[in-house]
Amino acid sequence: MSVLDSIIEGVREDLAARRIPLGQIHKRMEETAPALDAHSFLSRDDMNVIAEVKRSSPSKGELATITDPASLAGQYQEAGAAAVSVLTERRRFGGSLEDLDAVRKRITIPVLRKDFMVDEYQFLEARAHGADIVLLIVAALSKSQLRDFYDLATELGMASLIEVHTAQELESAMDIEPRIIGVNSRNLKTLDVDSAAFADLIPRIPADVIRVAESGIATRSDVEFAQNAGATAILVGETLVKSGNPISAMQELLGRR
Repeated sequence: MSVLDSIIEGVREDLAARRIPLGQIHKRMEETAPALDAHSFLSRDDMNVIAEVKRSSPSKGELATITDPASLAGQYQEAGAAAVSVLTERRRFGGSLEDLDAVRKRITIPVLRKDFMVDEYQFLEARAHGADIVLLIVAALSKSQLRDFYDLATELGMASLIEVHTAQELESAMDIEPRIIGVNSRNLKTLDVDSAAFADLIPRIPADVIRVAESGIATRSDVEFAQNAGATAILVGETLVKSGNPISAMQELLGRR
């Protein structure tokens, strides 16, 4: 079993334990403000940042003790982030839907629910908790699931970040004509990181698509490498949460200090 398979198995078990009747989740959705237009926020600058609230990861273990995710998200917004990503997977990343709720209440920029989306219910749940964007990992989904989940997210008013790691996954992603594609330099099946994925895959993505470089971004030169490959956004978590000063760290990544 790969790391990705193991994570998804846990996600399904946790989902079964917290699932509530559809009537209740629909009622909560009706009481939730409409989703923000994430595409416009992620097209504001030459390089846009999706800053992540991330306590731990399967590859690095515990990264930071985040007792107030809303405050951290507020700092991200102050530093100029275009969106905030919130991990909601509990077992490997230490996240929760409560984190998502807290962040959504604090900030006025889009929020990405960062989780392993493998069930239709999770999309209703994401919207009910105020998510504006969801993550669709091509390696975790069949082609029919990818299309169906993308259509469902769109129907619910949410944007989708379609994550790929290989040329074959990118080809599958392009079949649904997405508006945001993320190239992850980390192989989720082995957890190995190779930034060459940016140079290989990002130039293949059409210019009218928002192109996000994910994972392995720790320095200004990493950002420049991704940008030179054609990235218009970066998703950064570990570097920011471990910095001690996320505002300063983000400004440094963007070359503003």
